[in-house]
Amino acid sequence: MVWTLVVPVKPLALAKSRLGTGAGEGPRAALALAFAVDTVAAALACAAVRDVVVVTDDPLAGAELTALGARVLAEPGGPGGLNGALAHGARTVRAGRAGAAVATLNADLPALRPAELGRVLDSATEFPRAFLADAAGIGTTLLAAAPGMELAPAFEGHSRARHRDSGAREIGLAGVDSVRRDVDTEADLRAALALGVGPRTAAVVGAPAGPGAGGRRGTVRPPRAGGAQRHGAPAAERSAPRAD
Repeated sequence: MVWTLVVPVKPLALAKSRLGTGAGEGPRAALALAFAVDTVAAALACAAVRDVVVVTDDPLAGAELTALGARVLAEPGGPGGLNGALAHGARTVRAGRAGAAVATLNADLPALRPAELGRVLDSATEFPRAFLADAAGIGTTLLAAAPGMELAPAFEGHSRARHRDSGAREIGLAGVDSVRRDVDTEADLRAALALGVGPRTAAVVGAPAGPGAGGRRGTVRPPRAGGAQRHGAPAAERSAPRAD
């Protein structure tokens, strides 16, 4: 089975507000765009992915992701927020291909490896609906719906519990850290850098690119733009809710 991925990208000026309390809008926007570019590029390189649909109203993100080969949709009107945007993306895909297998993927996975994403999607084929929890064990980074199944996204906050309660099966694979490692805070960014990030993120932070992007694995520090903090607890140790 091959999948169409729906990737939501919020306006860059509003993205990653938790990524460095002293960082200005410019550094955060550049990082948010870099994360999305590396995520979509890795997804398009995955053998289990047919195509990628990005839902965004940001013109710069839309242009760059279109250039990579993604299809860009405008966000729907109304109060639906993230889940409304994801449902809109899934409906649009199936309006053209009724039998499409559709999965959502977070746009902030800069260490994403195509092979690891492929393993997750292959596992998802075993269930009508399936999801992968994030590295913190609170949110969700991927939600998949087989042909004929509604996606029914329930992202933001404690989405792992909501997706599980909705009947979706949790994917319990080991060794797919790059698909779990979303980035909302500087601790998350340090963890992604330790895995090895894609070339766009590496260029923004001044780090080596990860092995999946033809670089090398290494432990490096995140940028200190705007007075960003140097220390913090790993994401897995945090207990506060986080946005997906």
